[in-house]
Amino acid sequence: MARSDIADDEVDEPWASSDEDAEGSSEYESSSESEENSSEDEPIAGPSGIHGTQGHSSSTQTREAEAEDARVEAAIEGDFDRLIQNIREAGDGSSSGMLSKMWDMNLEEQEAEFKDDLRAASGVGRTKKKRGRRRGPVLSQQVRALIGEGNQAYVDANIPETIRIMQEVIRIEPRAAAAWSVLAQCYDDMGERGKALQLRIMAAHLNHDADEWGELAQQSRALGYNQQALYCYGKMYHLDPTNVNALWDRASLAKEIGDLKTARSTMLAMLKRLPHHLPVLDELRPILIELSDFALCAQLFQRAFNHYHAAFPSGRGVDPETGAEVPGGGFGLMHLLVLADLYNTLGEYAKAIDTIRRGCRWLQGRAAQKFWDACEDDREWDVPESSVQRGGEGEVQPGMYPLDVNARHRLAIARIKGGDVEEGKMHAKIVLAQDAAEYAPLFSEIADAYFEREMYAEAGHIYEMLGGDAGTSSMYVLLQAAACRRMIGDLKEAAEVYEHVIQADPGHNEAKMKLAEIYEILNEPRKALDLVMQVIESRKKRAAHREGTTDSGGGEPGSASLFEEGKVRGAKAKGTPAKTNPNKLTVAQLRELEAQKEREAVQSWRRVQELWPRMLADEEEATREWLVEAEKLVESFRETRALFLTSRHRGFRGMFPRSARKQTTEASEDNMASRLQLELGRDTLARKGPKTENVNMFRTILFDDWMRLFMHYSFLLTRRGQYELANEVLRHLLYSNAFQSRSSQDSIRLALITCAIHADQFQTVVEQARKLINGHQFKNEPIRILVSSLGSGLRATDAFLVSTLSKHLLRETRLADAAVRDPELLRYNTAQRRYGLVGSSSKGDADDVPDDDDEVEAPAITELERAKLPTKPNPLNVAVYGQILLAAKSYQSALFYLLQAYDYAPEDPLVCLCLAIASIGRAMQRQSDNRHHLITQAMAFLTRYRELRGDAAQAVDEVEYNFGRVFHQLGLHSLAVRHYERVLQAAEARMKFSEDDVGLAREAAYNLSLIYVSTGAAPLAQALYRRWLSL
Repeated sequence: MARSDIADDEVDEPWASSDEDAEGSSEYESSSESEENSSEDEPIAGPSGIHGTQGHSSSTQTREAEAEDARVEAAIEGDFDRLIQNIREAGDGSSSGMLSKMWDMNLEEQEAEFKDDLRAASGVGRTKKKRGRRRGPVLSQQVRALIGEGNQAYVDANIPETIRIMQEVIRIEPRAAAAWSVLAQCYDDMGERGKALQLRIMAAHLNHDADEWGELAQQSRALGYNQQALYCYGKMYHLDPTNVNALWDRASLAKEIGDLKTARSTMLAMLKRLPHHLPVLDELRPILIELSDFALCAQLFQRAFNHYHAAFPSGRGVDPETGAEVPGGGFGLMHLLVLADLYNTLGEYAKAIDTIRRGCRWLQGRAAQKFWDACEDDREWDVPESSVQRGGEGEVQPGMYPLDVNARHRLAIARIKGGDVEEGKMHAKIVLAQDAAEYAPLFSEIADAYFEREMYAEAGHIYEMLGGDAGTSSMYVLLQAAACRRMIGDLKEAAEVYEHVIQADPGHNEAKMKLAEIYEILNEPRKALDLVMQVIESRKKRAAHREGTTDSGGGEPGSASLFEEGKVRGAKAKGTPAKTNPNKLTVAQLRELEAQKEREAVQSWRRVQELWPRMLADEEEATREWLVEAEKLVESFRETRALFLTSRHRGFRGMFPRSARKQTTEASEDNMASRLQLELGRDTLARKGPKTENVNMFRTILFDDWMRLFMHYSFLLTRRGQYELANEVLRHLLYSNAFQSRSSQDSIRLALITCAIHADQFQTVVEQARKLINGHQFKNEPIRILVSSLGSGLRATDAFLVSTLSKHLLRETRLADAAVRDPELLRYNTAQRRYGLVGSSSKGDADDVPDDDDEVEAPAITELERAKLPTKPNPLNVAVYGQILLAAKSYQSALFYLLQAYDYAPEDPLVCLCLAIASIGRAMQRQSDNRHHLITQAMAFLTRYRELRGDAAQAVDEVEYNFGRVFHQLGLHSLAVRHYERVLQAAEARMKFSEDDVGLAREAAYNLSLIYVSTGAAPLAQALYRRWLSL
């Protein structure tokens, strides 16, 4: 409704004082609080000379007002300059063609400018003086003469000459407001009201008169130029922020034309000036609900509730509109119900319960009875007829206070959905005792709450109650009743309800699919297939109808508005022909090409499956053919862009993805039809739609099969000496959005490690193992994979000693230690999806800074969960790091970490063995100053190692060899020979049962031969060579 004709004495209306806009709840809160504080601190006017500080404040405010006026006027004149520039660029340069084209202003930019100006406004609470017309720029003698000639021509009724002269004036001096006004009058006399209005708007940019903008807005609205009217209302408000009529008219017009975002921001601006004003809240509520901004709506109503609750503690107050005393001072039961509904919609059931309990108690004048809040149940609102007995000795007795049935319904919904089912049932029983015809919506919502909680028996009873009356029955109610029947196992009764729905609405496809599912369960596939075929046929007809329907709408030709009318802000224009690229394939051509590639993939896959057993049996001819066919499939997969998108976290949505709902529905229909046909033994129905719609497969091949194909292909390439190609294929596969799950990523990395081990590329082994360690933080399995992959060999040892690995393991060790000792030092990094030390990127040693390749890669692994922090020390981290130092011959540092591992796991024989080796190694170094102590310590750990390994045959073999190796290094050859011979004797005993079980005999024989050679016993050494070291 337009309110521009309100008298000056009516400006004190509640909605008539706002000067800022709002775009979000946080901004709204800060602004409203500042305004409330500023209004409280505003100085009171008094006699001149008594309050000198007030006079100084008044003069300051005057200067600020003048500065603000100048800023607003400069901004409006800037708009004028941009319009003139656009006209000159659009025209042909001559004065006659300068105004011949339409002026299309960008509504998005104007709206953004409107909000910026609102936020920057500083005139809250001050009364602006009436603006007069500005004098404008100083005109030259030539321009003044031309204006005089134009005025004389107009007096002589020579309209064409007047237009020509005034256009020349505008060309010379665009800021000559008189020329615009006379030109507008000329077009008005000629009957071209639209162009005249345009020219008056141009002149208004120079006059800075708020009333003039208001008149232009009204004229634009009368001519149907709504977007232009919104622009004029915005300028009117900029010039006079105290005139909230402009905001009200702007909001009402925006709401009328469906521009809800503009209406929302404008009404929030009014709320900033008068917060908690109920008429504005009532107008704003449906807009916010339509925009699904439930959180902001609940926030505004909650603040209003808190305000009125504090302002009228008795529960009654004077309505500012009518002057009568009303409950809550205007914030009544209906507003409480709205707030409770909002909280129930947002899933904040505790707040909904608190709103009803505290609000209804306040409206009944019992706000001081806060002891009811201590009761977790709702005994305050029990009824005498209730079968629930509460309030034993020493407890709060039931209040038996009356409660409106609508408020009790909100309590029931919140209690049921919140999990307090018994309390919710009590309220629901009272509500359901009412007349079903009068309270049908309440009944339906209670049934929905039961259905959501999977209480199908209770929900079904209510749905059937509603469905039994023609006045309360509906398709939704019947479908829900049938669903409840099905969920509790009454399939025949559910089928009868669905049949009734289909009889009433033969085109109800959802009911047909539900009934088909029941028929399939009841072993009636023929009936089910008939229904599914009807649904598929209906879908085909709808698709054909949509393709045959063309949008013939278009913009109004010859519109005289400054804006593109009929286009809501933020909406895309319909019917606008899209620019086409002649070299780009159409959708139909793309589908045809994809169908061809799919046929080729199916043929290759069939052949690959036929050759797979023979390839695994190492038949050379079959292996070559398998490689050829597999290469075709692998390359077709790798060259498909839809499988390697930048947004990998979304997964593979098919080659031609559509909306999820449509895709799921059609897929279920087709799958069900095919299943039923197989059951009936009929093959007449071809599968509809592209098979690539199933996101679990690509070109009819499941992704699990694709993964298996890539693995075998890479392994076979590696075995045939093409490791680089295998490595490239697997690394490329890591970036496919079809394999972003944690299990898929781990499988690919394990395959990379496997190929790298076979090709002796241990740097790749370390790289991928570190990725696994990063992905599974605080887990031991990735570290075990690393150690087992670097089992033996010089190259493996070199990779084990690389500095990046040692630094990486040291960081992991420190993180694990910090997680146990002080978890507060760790912070979860959502980008890297790992825990890290607080401030580790800027503090600490250089070794603490992660390397570039340590970061968790960008692919979003869907089921990746936050790692659980360890609760006790982990010996594996420090033990492996100690072994790295041991291999690097840093025995003293190795002893430090291995002793720490021994503290964590004193029963681990491997830790004891490593400690013995580190002690012996340190004792043999020149820097050692306590050799005998270290050797004694080594023998102690070695003895402890023997005790922990036990008396098993394999353990004895291992223990004797290690003892012999230690004595050999110490030069105690007689003791070393004894232990080596025990290893050989144990091997001889085992070989009587298994000739291949030699254990450590070869290693022991070689070391023993070295002792024999060094001591001159060459025949004994030769005997060892013949027995154990010959092929």
